Amino acid sequence: MKQITKGLFSLILLLLVAVGCSSGAESGEQPNKIRLDYAYYSPASLALKEFGWLEEQLEDSGIEVEWTLSHGSNKALEFLNSNSVDFGSTAGAAALLSKVNGAPIKNVYLTNKPEWTALVTNEDSDVTSVADLKGKKVAATLGTDPHIFLLRALDEEGIDQEDVEVVNLQHSDGASSLTTGSIDAWAGLDPHMAKLEIEADAQLFYRNVDFNTYGFLNVREEFAEKHPEYVEEVIKAYEKARTWIIDNPEEAAQLLADEADIPLDVAKLQMERNDFTLAVPGDDQREALVEAGKVLQISDLIDEDIDVDEVTDDLIDPSFAENSVK
Repeated sequence: MKQITKGLFSLILLLLVAVGCSSGAESGEQPNKIRLDYAYYSPASLALKEFGWLEEQLEDSGIEVEWTLSHGSNKALEFLNSNSVDFGSTAGAAALLSKVNGAPIKNVYLTNKPEWTALVTNEDSDVTSVADLKGKKVAATLGTDPHIFLLRALDEEGIDQEDVEVVNLQHSDGASSLTTGSIDAWAGLDPHMAKLEIEADAQLFYRNVDFNTYGFLNVREEFAEKHPEYVEEVIKAYEKARTWIIDNPEEAAQLLADEADIPLDVAKLQMERNDFTLAVPGDDQREALVEAGKVLQISDLIDEDIDVDEVTDDLIDPSFAENSVK
């Protein structure tokens, strides 16, 4: 009996040790695959995908890298929310809106400070100011930086959103609709906006760099909790892409032209409207998102009871970039 009891005790002890080891392995296990998006509005993602720096860093680990094209912040956020990607490139304000609606994401890195959106119309249009948008049709991709840019412009001019008909179109469709005249104006996004400027003499009738929120790299919270070291690995790879763009502006423009299938002069115009010197999110980005959030509350896209400051603090996590950016 003593031997049986002793044997059972030993077995239980072994099981407890095994469970402990298993839990430890699970919390620090490496992923089989890291899934990222790439986007024409995020040149750093294009460079990272093109040169395979992340694949190179992970070569010895056997971790696979998978890429998915995002056509806008809304698509990147859909991919993040559906667990289709682990990392997604979005505008900061779009990520904030998604976070308010329950998206389990963190902003962990700045990919660029862009002027990637403005209000656009045709050369012969009678729309020359934000005030002229009353009673007009304006295309925008709902939930993205151009849409939020439009709302902020209307708010600044004291124009009620209800006085403007917002037509929900994906960015490329908005550009096409502007050229055909089926809408009066468009909350544009590069490179489509730059293409219309050069090829169709489209007019950027309202610009405001400060209403463009920053380009962020977002990670799913679950991935960050399970694999914090690999969040840093991804940021290190993004750093190679960011510094390469700074050092090679001509080549970066050519890469954008090739990937987005746009003329080189269009790509150069888009790249000129981007600042790649920032990488670690901080107070400036927090302030920009809080201001955007307040306008979204005025527009009833965020409930007035939501504490925008608190959500922004929960969204932005600079710790990974602080550890990875030198």
